Order: sequence, then C-alpha cells, then structure tokens
Amino acid sequence: MKIAVPDMVSNSYFPAIAAVELGHFREEGLDVELEALFPVDKAYSALRDGQVALVAGSAHSALAAFPQWDGVTLLCAQGQGMYWFLVMRADLYRGRGNLDVVKGSRIGAAPWVDMGLRRLLAVSGIDIVRESVQIAPVAAASAPGVSFGVSAAKALEDGNIDGFWANGMGAEVAVRRGVGKIVLDIRRGDGPPGCFNYTMSSVAATDRLIAQMPHLPRAVTGAIAKTHTALKKNPELATGIGRKLFPAYEADLIAELVRRDLPYYDTCISRDFVTEMNQFSRDMGILDDDVPYDKIVAHRHSC
Repeated sequence: MKIAVPDMVSNSYFPAIAAVELGHFREEGLDVELEALFPVDKAYSALRDGQVALVAGSAHSALAAFPQWDGVTLLCAQGQGMYWFLVMRADLYRGRGNLDVVKGSRIGAAPWVDMGLRRLLAVSGIDIVRESVQIAPVAAASAPGVSFGVSAAKALEDGNIDGFWANGMGAEVAVRRGVGKIVLDIRRGDGPPGCFNYTMSSVAATDRLIAQMPHLPRAVTGAIAKTHTALKKNPELATGIGRKLFPAYEADLIAELVRRDLPYYDTCISRDFVTEMNQFSRDMGILDDDVPYDKIVAHRHSC
C-alpha cells in the first residue's frame, strides 16, 4: 500500500517517512511505500480515489476531498500542533511576533496550508485585503518531487517573495542562509490563542479501507508510536534516512529539526483538538457543521 506525503524533504511528515524506512509499518503487518504528492489536496484526492491507502498530511486538509468528513478517518497524529512557520525577509524583520511586517508583502504558502496563516492573521487584526498582503503558492514548488519549504526559502533568497509560511526545513534553510528570520513558530507558542490546534500532522485512511482492514488504525498508530520512540531514543537515526531521501544539505539538517520536534511526538488526537480544528474549519468556510469526534477519529486507537 502507498502512503502519500505532500512534502518529503521536511520534518513535518518525518514520523511517517521514518516509519517506512525503519520498518515499523512492516513490523505492524503493513507493506507501505512512500509516494510524494503535492499539494496536500491532491494527496487527499488520491486517497478518495483509491490511488493511495494512507495520507500523511495536515488533518484539516482531508476536507478538500471528503466534505463534512464523510468517508475519511484520522488514525493518529504524527505530532501535536500546527507545525508551520512564518518567515520574512531578514531586512524586513521587526521582531518575533510582530505581524505588521506582512503588510504590503508577498508571502508564499501552499494550497490548504495557507488557511492557517490567513486565519491567524485575521484573528490578529490583519485585514489582508486592506493591508495588501498577497498570499499565494510559490511557482517553483509546483514541479513533481520538489520540496515546498526548500523552494520557498530559495524564492525568498532570490527576492521573488517577501516571506513564506511553510515547514521547519524551509525555515531552517532560510535562517541559516541569512535571508530570512522567523516571525511565528506556532508549535512553540507564537500566534494568537487557539491557533496551535488549527490543524496537526496526522495519518488518514478512508472508511472504506478501514472496513476492509479493521486492524489498520491500530497498526498505523503502532508504527508511528514505535517511530516516535526510536527517534526520541536516537534522533541521529534521522540523518541516515535523510541521506537516503533528501538532498545533501537538507539531510544534514534533519536530525536537529527532529530533535526540536520530539516534545510534540504523540499519536493522540484529542477531543479538544478536534473541537478547535472544526471551529477553524468552519471559520474558513470548509466545514458546515460541528462534526462529532467519533466520526472523525479512530479514537479507540488514538489516545
């Protein structure tokens, strides 16, 4: 079976990537292979259409292919909290958390990922129309197999954008190259109240497949949990995986990014998270009703 990953060269979905590479899915009785599918709505469409068995992506983005959560289930979390960073050009930086920097700027963000930024800016009192904030995909990231975060960092360096909203790998590359500075790191407390639970990195499957494979939620959760444990014990395992799958520069960064993410490694998808994600989704106009937790999460296997 295939697991779709929207961005391979990233820490965002690394637990799922590592679960394949370290053999933990296989230990749970699942023969899983990786498939890069960008953007995330394309990955969920492939899930709906039976082209992949699992998606390792942002939880709220399942609504792109499964309106009102009909036909899809979140099996477990790869990590807690919204995991994207707002990075702006170093020469524009006005201090950590100062969102005035986005006014009149061009910000790169992937489809569906951009919703997190749009909502937190609105809650923070930034009207993106009045303040001439342009939020759009990065053209160079549309090619197959290209990392959005790394492409965004390069676009920032080249002056094609003024900032980006993307994963930790893109943020790290921009900061190390001196072209960008982090304005918001949501996982570590930046941003308006409630934004931590707008979404999370999760693993999802169709209800149809779960009916055929009732053991699937337990097996997937077990594989991700084993991977969390292995990486917590030895984050340097990430380097070997990175050298197999990533460009050399990013491969040398991944272990440090994984080390920073270890406190958020937990497979639980809580009721509080689902309540806040649903509210975010309704605020963004992608969900009509407050869908019950039991309809969204394979809860017996999650927490």
